[in-house]
Amino acid sequence: MAIEFYSECRCFECCIKCLGGVPYASLVATILCFSGVALFCGCGHVALTSTLTMLENHFSRITSDHATLAAVIQIFQYIIYGIASFFFVYAILLLGEGFYTTSAIKKELQSDFKTTICGRCITAFFMFLTYIFALVFIAIFCFTTIPVFLFFNMWNTCAAMRSPDSNITFPDSICVDVRQYGIIPLNATPGKACGTTLTDICNTSEFYLSYHLYIVALAGAGATVIALIHYLMILAANWAYLKTAASTHDYQDIKTKDDQDLEAEARSKEGQNSSSYS
Repeated sequence: MAIEFYSECRCFECCIKCLGGVPYASLVATILCFSGVALFCGCGHVALTSTLTMLENHFSRITSDHATLAAVIQIFQYIIYGIASFFFVYAILLLGEGFYTTSAIKKELQSDFKTTICGRCITAFFMFLTYIFALVFIAIFCFTTIPVFLFFNMWNTCAAMRSPDSNITFPDSICVDVRQYGIIPLNATPGKACGTTLTDICNTSEFYLSYHLYIVALAGAGATVIALIHYLMILAANWAYLKTAASTHDYQDIKTKDDQDLEAEARSKEGQNSSSYS
């Protein structure tokens, strides 16, 4: 019984020790980053495809009119593939850096382990990269608001036409012209949708899917920005902790050396006094 109790206590202590070494702040930021990037990349990719299908079916029936747009959408989709792959690896690296820093600080405070300048430089390098990526994703977030705004205007126009309180005498006079946004050329046909045609477009699955997926992609981009800002705060705190711990360790080394010198000097004086008495 005593052996079993001892083994259970050792197992419990190991679990507590392992849990104490987990960088929970970095773990939360990693989960948020994975979720945000997955939402942005997945929903953005499908939304772009649905948008192109909707334009081909209702606003630009001649392939040459939207050939440039199709090429741009394909480039954006390739960029989305790259963003998903890169941030998956980068978030894991930041999580690993969090594990390293947490264990380094604990070892430095509890033993003679000393952090190196290389470790602090790595943290500073990740902090710089995260700052740049945060600015990039803020730009991506702002760019994602554009399709949300365009679909929102179209959705509001259709909702106003369907509203029983609206006194619309000539519904065909209400139109949405996508050519004015520069999405397709000005000579594209038909280029606009009016009246019942516009209402039918709003009721299509392509429009409904694209609109809501753009909203989710925007939310994913916002979550990624929050995760990167969270990472930035964690890295700044880790760098400050490592620098403070290193300074404290240097101070303790100097103090220990001074105490040893004073002790050696005191022993030398005692030896001299004892030899003079003898």
